[in-house]
Amino acid sequence: MRFASIGSGSEGNGTLIAAGSQGTLLVDCGFSARAALGRMADLQVAAEDLAAILVTHEHSDHVRGVARLANRCRIPVYTTWGTWAAKLSGVLDQTLLQLINPHEAFEVAGLTVQPVPVPHDAREPCQFVFQSRQGSRLGLLTDVGSVTPHMLASYEQCDALMLECNHDLEMLAAGPYPPALKRRVAGPLGHLNNRQSAQMLAQLDQARLQHLVVTHISQQNNHPELAVAALLEQAHCQEHKIRVASQDSGLEWTPLRSTAMIS
Repeated sequence: MRFASIGSGSEGNGTLIAAGSQGTLLVDCGFSARAALGRMADLQVAAEDLAAILVTHEHSDHVRGVARLANRCRIPVYTTWGTWAAKLSGVLDQTLLQLINPHEAFEVAGLTVQPVPVPHDAREPCQFVFQSRQGSRLGLLTDVGSVTPHMLASYEQCDALMLECNHDLEMLAAGPYPPALKRRVAGPLGHLNNRQSAQMLAQLDQARLQHLVVTHISQQNNHPELAVAALLEQAHCQEHKIRVASQDSGLEWTPLRSTAMIS
C-alpha cells in the first residue's frame, strides 16, 4: 500500500491511496475538479485510475469537487447518508452513490476500509482506517474536535497515521478569527489542536508506526514547527517518522513496508 496527499488544509483536502492493480482511492476532494485533476497529475494519477471517491463529511474543503469529478468521470462515491443528504443530494448522479454504514467495514480497490465515526460539526462525519491484504494499516484522522475511546481503539496498530494538528491554542486565541469562530474551532466538535493530537498519539502503540503525517494545519493559527514540536515533546514520536502534508504541495507518494518485512 502507498499513499499521497494532493493538498491538506482549510482551502482543500484530498488523499490518494493505492494497493495493487485495482485502482486508486481518492479520499475527499476539496478542490475544484480541474484543480484536483491537475494535482493528481503531478502524482502521476489520472481520472481513469480512480476506483472510487470516499467522502468524510460535507464541509466544502473536503467535498467541493466531488460531484463534478465523479459525474464527469463516472467514479463511484462512498459516503454516509448524512453526508450525502447534506451536500451531495441533487448534485451527485444517484447511480454513482455507494452509501456506507459508519460502523461497518467495506471492501474497495483491494482494501478493507473501516469507517470511524468522529465528533465534528457535520451531519454524519467519519474518518477511515485502511488495511491491505498484506496487513498494512493506514489511518486517516482529520476534522475532529475531541478524542473518544472508540477512536483510540480504531487507530491502534497503524503502520502510517495521517493526523490532524489544526491549530496552536495560543495562536488561535491571539489570531484574527472572530470569537464565535474561535470557539467553534477549539470546541469539542471542531478541530484537534497540537496538544490534543500529541496526547492522542501518546496513548497509541507506536511500535508499528512507520510514518506520521501532520495534516490540516491552519495557515492562520499554526506553524508546522509548532505541531512537530508538540508531537516530539508530548508523544515522544521519533523525528525521522514525521512528515508534513502542506496545503500547496500535499505529500509525495509514500510506500508502506509490509508488516511481514518488519521484524
